[in-house]
Amino acid sequence: MQKTIWIITAMKEEADLIIEKYWLKEVNEKWTLTVYHWTLWEKNIVLLLGWIWKIQAAFSTTHLLENYKIDHLINIWIAGNISKDKINIWDVILPTKFIQHDMYLPFWGSHLDYAKKEIEIVGYAGLHTLQGEANFKIHNNLTCLTWDQFIDDEEIIENLAETLDWNLVEMEAFAILSVARNYDILEKCIVIKWISDWANNEAIDAHMSNLEIAMKNSIVVLDEVLKNI
Repeated sequence: MQKTIWIITAMKEEADLIIEKYWLKEVNEKWTLTVYHWTLWEKNIVLLLGWIWKIQAAFSTTHLLENYKIDHLINIWIAGNISKDKINIWDVILPTKFIQHDMYLPFWGSHLDYAKKEIEIVGYAGLHTLQGEANFKIHNNLTCLTWDQFIDDEEIIENLAETLDWNLVEMEAFAILSVARNYDILEKCIVIKWISDWANNEAIDAHMSNLEIAMKNSIVVLDEVLKNI
């Protein structure tokens, strides 16, 4: 029986490069969601363009899990670098620990684990070096912070760097994995993040200027993952 592998991405610019790579065909559009499909290596591969933001990511993932069969769920999205001594622009990250960072509740207890507890996944650790659009490294087992905001503030990044050993920041992964945790499918999840900026005052311009090369590098990684899962 064919495996069904779902890929969730946020931005049309990201999705377009995957669509171009695999000659995807749009098969469904509902609400703000667009689904594309293709068959590769005897696997049923489906791309969901879910758009940006934690709430939108949770909505997209819930819709997916309520309506479709899934053998693997891959989130491939942009991220900002907050670990300058470890990661460079254009690098590709396969993080395994995820934290919802900008939610504040002055209370603790297991009844709040759904919102405050870190999420860990096994991920995919079989990659170390590949040849992409530009020289880049693949990093496994790093920590990803999910915010409801695009981080482009040097002061915020300096404060984060002084606090704990966090590595990258983005806007969707914790929400996707929180839904996956509720559906008990974390073991089916893989996250691929590509670094476009330093999350500083130049992040907006850097994000767009680095998008194509960084995304093409992540597609090299995605291609290898799809072959082997």
